[in-house]
Amino acid sequence: MTDTKTYRIKSFGCQMNVYDGERMGELLGEKGMRAAKDGEDADLVVLNTCHIREKAAEKAYSDVGRLAKNEKKPMVALAGCVAQAEGGEAQRRSEHIDIVVGPQAYHRLPELVEQAAKGARPVDTDMPAISKFDAMPKRRRSGPSAFLTVAEGCDKFCTYCVVPYTRGTEISRPWSDIVDEALALVDGGAKEITLLGQNVSAWSGENEKGQQGGLELLVRRLARIDGLERIRYTTSHPADMDEGLIAAHGEEPKLMPYLHLPVQAGSDRILKAMNRHHTVDSYLKLIERFRAARPDLAISGDFIVGFPGETDAEFEETLQVVRDADYASAYSFKYSPRPGTPAADMDGQVAPQVMDERLQRLQALLSEQSLAFNRSKIGTQMDILIDRVGKREGQMIGKSPWLQSVFVATDADIGDILTVDIADALPNSLHGITSPKEAAA
Repeated sequence: MTDTKTYRIKSFGCQMNVYDGERMGELLGEKGMRAAKDGEDADLVVLNTCHIREKAAEKAYSDVGRLAKNEKKPMVALAGCVAQAEGGEAQRRSEHIDIVVGPQAYHRLPELVEQAAKGARPVDTDMPAISKFDAMPKRRRSGPSAFLTVAEGCDKFCTYCVVPYTRGTEISRPWSDIVDEALALVDGGAKEITLLGQNVSAWSGENEKGQQGGLELLVRRLARIDGLERIRYTTSHPADMDEGLIAAHGEEPKLMPYLHLPVQAGSDRILKAMNRHHTVDSYLKLIERFRAARPDLAISGDFIVGFPGETDAEFEETLQVVRDADYASAYSFKYSPRPGTPAADMDGQVAPQVMDERLQRLQALLSEQSLAFNRSKIGTQMDILIDRVGKREGQMIGKSPWLQSVFVATDADIGDILTVDIADALPNSLHGITSPKEAAA
């Protein structure tokens, strides 16, 4: 494949970008390229970008500038949502961007590399979401945990969000394609699969028996795969969670007791301005139904502070939602106006210093809850999936059913499922000790 032999892919933002980055690497590998080793300059660098917040986009352009200063001067491909949003304008902004390819067109990356090697500066931001999956090579190798995209795009059109414009409207991948990819991932070593979608809970399809269903049906089918021990999904929208999916959390032991369910704000007026399609009351009642089905369920959320027009009293309502929902973890951000979204032109843009103060208060409360949840696991026993090596001699790190990192001294290998006793807790991790039954084994 020309003289471009090695590549490096740097993904920003969401898990979907991580998945897309892995798939782009597989495409390039099919053409004879290899991933550059640590410390090695790559011939091709793919910046797989996020456009949700302004800083993420600026970081990508900063990386382009740094790459241009490299002695090797690699070929640079701008991929992902910034590429989709800016198209050819990205190349006018930086002469060092050789390729622009959107998130629905990256299956054509190898041929775009060929064109760039011949002096062209190709731009491809077409959005045929499903056709790209048909062009993907079969999954062959996997770590113990793997991502699997089941849906693309979003139809909710939240007023602050660029996803419908950069990823397109909602499209569900066909049942057979998802099942086949899951089987290949398990054959390649995966014991845990996380199903991905901008709005994964809106997935729908028809199984091999002609039965129409939603995400619950898919989860129950994947749970029958031998060797697949854990199933997760993200990100969900409160308006698309049905009773079948709630029931699956109580009935399918492979479906992990963790639910990421963004609320974004605690004021009904702000939620309406965001076009979120739910209220605070409906959100909290939904959590109650999930916890009734699975009492040990950990809830995670997303929050935006400083949405246009948000008052001090409305921010206090957000803090109250946090207290009522009692999160195990959550992500929180300052509102970032994105060009082309309705919220960017709304009156009442909140001053940066006000957003800073609110974010600090929110994050302090969320950190307090996270630490309390982790401490509640001290003295319990749990199975962890070993997924990486720790920094200390003989230390390994595993993933708990609730998505915490658990540090443990063990000679277990990556991919092993290990039973540990939890001895201590930090805000973002747990300390495990090998249980007597594991030591005896």
